[in-house]
Amino acid sequence: MPNAAFIAGDWGTTHLRLYLCDRQGEVLERKAGKGVGGARDKIGSAFSNLVEGWDASHGKLPAILCGMVGSTIGWHEVPYIVCPAGLDSMAANSFRFDFDGRAIAIAPGLTCQNRLQAPDMMRGEETQLLGALRSDPGLVAGRQFLCLPGTHTKWVSLKDGVVEQFQTGLAGELFEILRSHSILVNGDGMADVTGGAAFARALAQTRKFPDAELIHLLFEVRSRQLRGELNREDAAAHLSGLIIGQDVSGAKRLFRAELPDAQRVTVIGAPRLSQLYAQALEVHGFATRQIDGEIASLGGLAMLHDMLFDGGAGRAA
Repeated sequence: MPNAAFIAGDWGTTHLRLYLCDRQGEVLERKAGKGVGGARDKIGSAFSNLVEGWDASHGKLPAILCGMVGSTIGWHEVPYIVCPAGLDSMAANSFRFDFDGRAIAIAPGLTCQNRLQAPDMMRGEETQLLGALRSDPGLVAGRQFLCLPGTHTKWVSLKDGVVEQFQTGLAGELFEILRSHSILVNGDGMADVTGGAAFARALAQTRKFPDAELIHLLFEVRSRQLRGELNREDAAAHLSGLIIGQDVSGAKRLFRAELPDAQRVTVIGAPRLSQLYAQALEVHGFATRQIDGEIASLGGLAMLHDMLFDGGAGRAA
């Protein structure tokens, strides 16, 4: 096995994903655990328990972490960087500390005043942005527009490598709530949504009525079932298409000034969900390219490791 150099981790509210990496950032082994919400006040011991096997084989390697581990409910609260912000500022604003003989750094999140003049935040996605720029230097040049789909989808306006502004869409969370707890679908025990004809028809509906509010489209998931136009098995896909389609339509309106300058929308996320968003973006007239979210996150964490532990940047506890 190649020599292990560091531990990378994406530690969210519900899930922890740890990666044992070599110096080039290639993953040697993986582990999963509870999110910071489940670890509560035992975050340090939860981390140590998960990596004790790696410690026995490789010693206490440095760790670079991102996500909600840096929030008010995390291990240490790390202040957000205020946009506009260059992603190269992430290392200088990371929080470094020692725990049980191990050097650890937690990446900061980003905050901005969004297009609706409300405060907006991201934690974890900023490392995906950093990794995407690392893998594709072309993203550093000129105006770029990116979509990071997920529980809370992020729409990001980037210029010359600087995050100018972003907008959060509550797409994934809203879908889960409506699928599981509303009359629209009653989706208990149903398979995950993977697109299909019902999804495509819903996207077409959002293209046909681009100015419609989502709240005025949603009931058709129920009414089309009552009229026999939509069966129960396809209802969740139709719901997904309406939510994702209107997420795209809304971002198109909010960022209309930036989008004409962007040659394409770069989608960074889990492959299956990214494909659904790419399909919706193409329906609404945009070219797309996709970057795997896990690969982007690992690339960003590896880049931070190089800057923090090899270059000596960062802020000590």
